[in-house]
Amino acid sequence: MEFLNVVAAAVAAWIFGSIWYMALAKPWMEDVGLTEDTIDRKNPVPYIGSFLCALIVAGMMRHIFESSGVHTSGYGLISGLGLGLFIAAPWLTTNYLFAGRPKRLILIDGGYATGGCTVMGLVLTLF
Repeated sequence: MEFLNVVAAAVAAWIFGSIWYMALAKPWMEDVGLTEDTIDRKNPVPYIGSFLCALIVAGMMRHIFESSGVHTSGYGLISGLGLGLFIAAPWLTTNYLFAGRPKRLILIDGGYATGGCTVMGLVLTLF
């Protein structure tokens, strides 16, 4: 059953990411230097890779939650938010600052990391 929780959390976060980046597609593409013409939407590698990464993150979050006694949806939500906001987003921010990336891109991608972890944390503790 725990494996299904991890898969469900990864799917939920992946769907969240799809919605997030559809809503922010234009500013994101502008900040990373891509256009509609340069994106290969038929290439499955980024979609498959991002889902596999979501599985890895969800699996580790489940392990952290189990080790820490996080078992309710409220704690799952707050713990996921904390992991995204205080671990994933700052790590990403550090990389982007040294790479000279736009501040808006830090907010877009950091927001995804935070929101994705929050969704994962909630879903991991719903079942």
